Amino acid sequence: MIEGPEAFERFNKTMKAVIAVPHSVIKERIEKARKESLENPKRRGPKPKIKPKVS
Repeated sequence: MIEGPEAFERFNKTMKAVIAVPHSVIKERIEKARKESLENPKRRGPKPKIKPKVS
């Protein structure tokens, strides 16, 4: 484990890099990951409900 001033500098640098990413980009990445997850036929957990199409 890293301690001392170096730990704070690394943490601070990482947090600035995370904050620098625009919210819209983060939302796009989350949506992409969700779509890929839903397309996986061996996905664990509850399956999403499929809404019937109204014609």
